[in-house]
Amino acid sequence: MATVPDGAVQDVLGRGAAPYAAVTGMSTASGTFGELLQGVLPEENSDFLVTLPIARWARVTFHGTPGADALTVHPAHKHKALRLARMITQSSATPMGGVLTIESTLPEGKGLASSSADLVATARAVANALGEPMPPRRIETLLAEIEPTDGVLYPGIVAFYHRRVALHSRLGPLPSMTVVGVDEGGEIDTVAFNRIPKPFSAADRAEYARLLERITTAVAAADLAEVGAVATRSALMNQVLRPKRTLEPMIEVCRQVGGLGVVVGHSGTSLGVLLDTADPSYPQRVVDAASACSELVGNVTVYRTLSFDR
Repeated sequence: MATVPDGAVQDVLGRGAAPYAAVTGMSTASGTFGELLQGVLPEENSDFLVTLPIARWARVTFHGTPGADALTVHPAHKHKALRLARMITQSSATPMGGVLTIESTLPEGKGLASSSADLVATARAVANALGEPMPPRRIETLLAEIEPTDGVLYPGIVAFYHRRVALHSRLGPLPSMTVVGVDEGGEIDTVAFNRIPKPFSAADRAEYARLLERITTAVAAADLAEVGAVATRSALMNQVLRPKRTLEPMIEVCRQVGGLGVVVGHSGTSLGVLLDTADPSYPQRVVDAASACSELVGNVTVYRTLSFDR
């Protein structure tokens, strides 16, 4: 939390200077490798996803100046983060300007929740500078005014209503896995993607409800094979919305190397083979998967999922 040092209120107040010393807040938020599951449930306004947190982060630093008006962001194209910072500072009991700096290891437009991580880390960093609480529900309320959002504000695996920006349920942690990922190229605008009407029938919605039940049970039991099976089925069902040209070959790669399943960025360009890092054959499996994926697409990035204590 930010603190105001002794002597911060000085005689320069009469000359129009800020009444308090500059403050700094910092925070991070992880990305996700696509989604283990994404679809629509039978009830109204029920677009949802299930997160897969990975060890890649957005890190945000906010250098605030109480009493100042100007607010800037670096890199300059992070307009949504700037808007969020302005919303928070202008509603504060101590309005301030400042400089927001975002550093991220998450590529943009690939389905790795880069924008969601930017925004969640921004909300927390600005709140830390202001000395204000920023609980998840407040973040959800703020982000609902900006864009559909992944559930990266919660640790572990969660089911999240991304268009409503509200938690569905906490599923829990999973043992560590590796994702041998590829990128089909290009960038996807998540906001535009979420405006596309979902062509899912009542039978599809019922299947998504069953898949959510299956993955909820699988996470509770740490059943990675079932998690992978649900992820693969979700990827196949998403082909009517954002088809991946290499999905079927990736599923075959997964079968050949003994992977758990294939996970995709439903609104992005990324696909990956899930591997159990505790499997005795893991070292060879990851080499085989990376080699096969490289031959298929020509680019490979290996990600480690985040595991949390049970």
